[in-house]
Amino acid sequence: MNNFFKYNIVLTIVATGLLFTSCKKEVLPKPTSQLRLDYPVAQYDAFENHCPFTFNMNSEAVIKEDKDCGFTITYPKMKATIYLTYKSVHGDLDKLLRDAQKLTYEHVIKADDILEQPYLNPKKKVYGMFYRVSGNAATNAQFYATDSVKHFLTGSVYFYAKPNFDSILPAADYIRNDMQKLMETLQWK
Repeated sequence: MNNFFKYNIVLTIVATGLLFTSCKKEVLPKPTSQLRLDYPVAQYDAFENHCPFTFNMNSEAVIKEDKDCGFTITYPKMKATIYLTYKSVHGDLDKLLRDAQKLTYEHVIKADDILEQPYLNPKKKVYGMFYRVSGNAATNAQFYATDSVKHFLTGSVYFYAKPNFDSILPAADYIRNDMQKLMETLQWK
């Protein structure tokens, strides 16, 4: 009986301990949070170079010349790069236009929509098209610009991340605005 009594006492102590330790405050779900990505207000500086064009670019971006007046404009904080390609027109404007449009429409497979925005600036002799690509495509913005006689410039942005459109949307919008500013300030020499 002595062992039975000890067993009951230990069992009562353990049950009482479990009863008091398991009583916690009611668990409440955490409120939903929103991702907040703050980017600095864009400041634009004129980019002068030896190539036959100039433009304004975001002062936060880093530009590097490649070959034949091609440039990469890198956004290290956003893991994105704008690639600019320049070509001289030698009676092959139709081919250059087809190539630029083909490059954009290769993204149709992953894109939800491609919005074309024509750009015309007769005063500066800059004519082109700006493409806004929505969806999980590799690029979400592209453009081409030309004077229809001598110069042809294309630009596209790529992110160094999986193209999950919802995740990169704030950065994509920020860089898209920079690309539009670049196109609007483009001047031929």
